Amino acid sequence: MEQNTQQVQQLIGIGRRKTSTAIVKLKEGKGKISINKKELDQFFPVSYQQEAAIQSLTLTGLKEKFDVEIKVQGGGITGQADAVKLGIARALAKYDQSLIGKLREYGLLTRNSRMKERKKYGQKGARKRFQWTKR
Repeated sequence: MEQNTQQVQQLIGIGRRKTSTAIVKLKEGKGKISINKKELDQFFPVSYQQEAAIQSLTLTGLKEKFDVEIKVQGGGITGQADAVKLGIARALAKYDQSLIGKLREYGLLTRNSRMKERKKYGQKGARKRFQWTKR
């Protein structure tokens, strides 16, 4: 892997999922991950969310090389985990262009565009209608 020495000081990636937004900053370090000034296991208590959030770091083998500082807001905990995953992947793609193929192969650079559908007028919800009575 070739190093991009001019931007190793700080790499920034932004990830979004549903209404969650994560701003990820990568700095050279020893593998410390902090999300909203909390440790990874304190912010994401469930193990599969922790694994999903740092999937791109473990896949590329760069988990011990970078300190990751993340600011995430909005949405729920699963949306935030996916936003963090995309933000880390985008920052790693800026770090080394040769990682893009591997990240794209696992679908880590693709934004999940699914959002909540809005409620429609004349209906009870996005799809549910009001009850209809014949008589």
